[in-house]
Amino acid sequence: MTRAELLAFLQKHRLAVVSTIGAASPQAAVVGIAVTDALEIIFDTLTTSRKYTNLRADPRVALVIGWDAEQTVQYEGIADLPAGAELDACKQIYFATWPDGRAREQWPDIAYIRIRPHWVRYSDFAMTPPRIEEMKVKLGDANEQDV
Repeated sequence: MTRAELLAFLQKHRLAVVSTIGAASPQAAVVGIAVTDALEIIFDTLTTSRKYTNLRADPRVALVIGWDAEQTVQYEGIADLPAGAELDACKQIYFATWPDGRAREQWPDIAYIRIRPHWVRYSDFAMTPPRIEEMKVKLGDANEQDV
């Protein structure tokens, strides 16, 4: 799978299951996502949510994107809270995918999470044999990868 194919797959999906590490147990939730050209995933959440609290305590995160047609991407990375110009850029990408996000921007407890990948696996089980490909991505440089 090329980087361009992976990016196209990610960008055609608007939902993901995000898994975080909670104090007592792992937790998962469905979130609306946007994807940058650097393969970063952006979503908004409330600072009162469990996922926000979990990511502040431990930024390691796993996501599953896509499940229709037996095609998925498993995505592991590190979450952060962008600020300043980086936050503005992330919001623009997020709002391009989720225009209704502009209304949530005014909520007092809204936060924007950015996830930078370090490992991605694409699986297509509709094929025989299944197509399964892994990609390791250096943190902070999604252009350098092993496929």
